Amino acid sequence: MEIKEFVEKFAECFDDTDANVFTPETKFRELEEWSSMTVLSVIAMIGDEYDVPMMGHDIRECETIQDLFEKVKSKM
Repeated sequence: MEIKEFVEKFAECFDDTDANVFTPETKFRELEEWSSMTVLSVIAMIGDEYDVPMMGHDIRECETIQDLFEKVKSKM
């Protein structure tokens, strides 16, 4: 699993946010489009793409996309 691919898949969970906004350092909870529906999309994406179960508290523990990437890697 590569961070670049993870960032791209993460960005696909957003409908209105420009893909260029997303980097490993992006603080995703600060994005205007971030919502409970987006959380569910991210959790579903991680489950589908990486076969890793995530919970809301896992997401809350992360600040950046890089943090989330590391959390997913640690659960693989």
